[in-house]
Amino acid sequence: MSKTTDFQLEKAYDPTQYEAKIYAGWEQSGAFKPNPKAPKDPFTIILPPPNANGNLHLGHAMYVVEDILTRYRRMQGHKALWLPGADHAGIETQVVYERLLAKEGKSRFDLGREEFYKQVWDYTQSNIGNMTDQIRKLGFSVDWSRFKFTLDEDIVETVYDTFKRLHDDGLIYRGNRIVNWCPFCRSAFADIEVKYREQTDPLYYIKYGPFVLATVRPETKFGDTAIAVNPKDERYAKLVGKEIDAESVLGHTFKIKVIADDHVDPAFGTGAVKVTPAHDPNDWEMGLRHGLEVVPVIGTDGRLLPIAGKYAGMPADEARIAVAADMEAKGLMDHVDMNYTHSVGFHDRCGTLIEPLTVEQWWLRVDELKKPVIKAIKNGDVKFVPERFTKVALDWMENLRDWNISRQNWWGINIPVFYSLSDDKTKPEYIIGTEAEAKKIYGEGNYEAETDNFDTWFSSGQWPFATLMATGDFEKGHYPTSVMETGRDILFLWVTRMIMFGLFRTGEVPFRTVYLHGLVTDEHGKKMSKSKGNVLNPLEMTDKYGTDALRLALTIGITPGNDGSVSERKIEGYRNFCNKLWNVARFILSSLPEDYSPAAPKLHSPADHWMQAKLNAAIKDVTTAIEDYRFSDAGQIVYSLLWDDFADWYVEASKVSPNHDLLVHTLETILTLVHPIAPFVSEAIWSHLPDRDTALITTDWPVVDKTRTPDKAAARHFEELKSVVQAARTVAAEEQLSKPVVLTTNSNLAESADLVKRLARAGDLKLVKEGSGLYLGTTAPAWIEADAALIKARKDRLHRYQAEKQSYAQNLEAKLANAGYVKSAPAAVVQDTRDRLAETQRLLERLGEQLAALEG
Repeated sequence: MSKTTDFQLEKAYDPTQYEAKIYAGWEQSGAFKPNPKAPKDPFTIILPPPNANGNLHLGHAMYVVEDILTRYRRMQGHKALWLPGADHAGIETQVVYERLLAKEGKSRFDLGREEFYKQVWDYTQSNIGNMTDQIRKLGFSVDWSRFKFTLDEDIVETVYDTFKRLHDDGLIYRGNRIVNWCPFCRSAFADIEVKYREQTDPLYYIKYGPFVLATVRPETKFGDTAIAVNPKDERYAKLVGKEIDAESVLGHTFKIKVIADDHVDPAFGTGAVKVTPAHDPNDWEMGLRHGLEVVPVIGTDGRLLPIAGKYAGMPADEARIAVAADMEAKGLMDHVDMNYTHSVGFHDRCGTLIEPLTVEQWWLRVDELKKPVIKAIKNGDVKFVPERFTKVALDWMENLRDWNISRQNWWGINIPVFYSLSDDKTKPEYIIGTEAEAKKIYGEGNYEAETDNFDTWFSSGQWPFATLMATGDFEKGHYPTSVMETGRDILFLWVTRMIMFGLFRTGEVPFRTVYLHGLVTDEHGKKMSKSKGNVLNPLEMTDKYGTDALRLALTIGITPGNDGSVSERKIEGYRNFCNKLWNVARFILSSLPEDYSPAAPKLHSPADHWMQAKLNAAIKDVTTAIEDYRFSDAGQIVYSLLWDDFADWYVEASKVSPNHDLLVHTLETILTLVHPIAPFVSEAIWSHLPDRDTALITTDWPVVDKTRTPDKAAARHFEELKSVVQAARTVAAEEQLSKPVVLTTNSNLAESADLVKRLARAGDLKLVKEGSGLYLGTTAPAWIEADAALIKARKDRLHRYQAEKQSYAQNLEAKLANAGYVKSAPAAVVQDTRDRLAETQRLLERLGEQLAALEG
């Protein structure tokens, strides 16, 4: 990056004038690439690839966590690699594009499979271009030369190879089992991709021979193959194992078996339920236990099949009403409860009601695959931040069942299977491979390709090793990667599956640490949604307030694993921090002599020793906070160091006796510490510092300089001076005094008279043998000079304030003495009452000390 020799800053910081130029400079300089000459081991993060079907949202801006880690490790001397990419996102992208087609009055069936795929490809490539621009605008220091897309040929080859290895190991099978089917998407989905919500529906009590049983789905009765009761339910004990005669709504009678199963809840309905293995997951499991026939009633289009007779071809919801009406007419309906509330599954992507169906699918056996995952987590090979998610991940893995990895959508990675159409029984039923291999084995025209695609999570679950193998970094020490940062909501969908595939393919976990963040909510803690009108567009916020302000707002106040609130007001507040940093830097640089050349600072005044002590503590604390993944703490420490310590005290003190070297050194250190969070403003200021020949992004992370140890006594003296100044300001403001005279019996304080006068905005500071006036109650004895009238007025005011606070404390004590309040009020409210009482008692103690001093 080019450097400027002019260390004067413009009057105001305008992010729009700097950010794009700075980012281009970083990228052109190769700063984002892992430095092969870096002295420390590789540090690697794989960017969770955003879906290539739209723009980035505020949740994506949480990538700031990864950027903080990458910039920090880069500055520490690691070979830092942050590898970017994008996800084709399978069915989710298909749903998004189909909505666009619907606006034109079209569907994917109008286009045909090939044309649809081509159009979605073009759509995703356009979106990828938009997303990469947005990632750049957010300042993320990813290595663009290594960008990967989940449909890149080399990625797909790795996915195919994994599929074949799994199949060769007997872990892949094709089976006709019940799945979550979306009639709109015409595809199966995993349990975890089904979202449940409460819904009120009619509960039909239908007659089944001697039984009356409750169901919400009378339209599936054509597939009933048993009636089930609980084995401990004495009401039905004599009927278990028998076949009963029942009448069909279609006008004929049939026999149906009564079985006993622990799954049945005796308290639900009448304690007897119909069993439809083809259309209910629990019934499917009962069917397996009891060897029941599976009779499909509903097709993949959501309509009833010919077995339903006159109801065939009707959508399931319409058929439900028609069947119920006919059962009522035939006397087969006992009664209907119209207010039955239950949990109903919907497809997470398109919002369609899920229809459990038995459809032939490709499945992954997980019993053997999950064992090394469980062992790795228990051994600490993968650590979770926060730690509480360790148990969550373990519980999930221990209860994991076989995974349906095939999907029927048209957009995605095609399963590489070819089926034989030949009558030649010496040929295999199917092969895993390429079309050329199929042609060689079966002959021209004697095979057909599988039309199903992989579940998106099957391919993205291989992302860490697939990307690094594709870029050539796998063998260079970048695998296992260092950290995987992502939302806690995809711990099961993605994180655990990456560990499973990583161990299967490489024998090692794919990452050492998993950092999970929560949702980004609005200022009231509510989930952001367009319908609520509380969505913040991250790019609009960066245009308005600068990228650093947004990044600071997403860092400070947000803790691992928990939801974090972000508002425009919060972002605006951190723009003020950036402006403060700029203005402090502008003052320092403008005060430097024209011929100034930086040198190692020397400590002279108590203020110098105090500032150096604060700087050393901040270096240690920020470093520890980042190492411990406490990014909010790291940001808050730097915020306080700049605003509370440097700007408010040391810079002001320097106006009396400037130490240019320490001013520049402190500014430089603050810029370095804040750079991982606020890279643009820190780099912009850095470029104006004198004699800086490298960009801040590649500058070494600061360490405590042990050759410049501050004197503790001198630093303590400045703290005493600070307390006097703060107390004098407070009393002067309360009593409306202009340029008060400060008295002290402390000779050290008197030696700093000019500094105290400036900071306290005092008219004078006098060394006296015995103090009098308004006592300031500080470690270094000090008073504000006052006559009897002023002393009496202050005593009267403090007495009134004391009485007010005593009354307030008595009210709080009475509340806490009320056993009913302590027991019934929320714990947080009770604790707040205790905290307010403790704070009031401390205030009363201080008021007592001040009054005692005035009385004396």
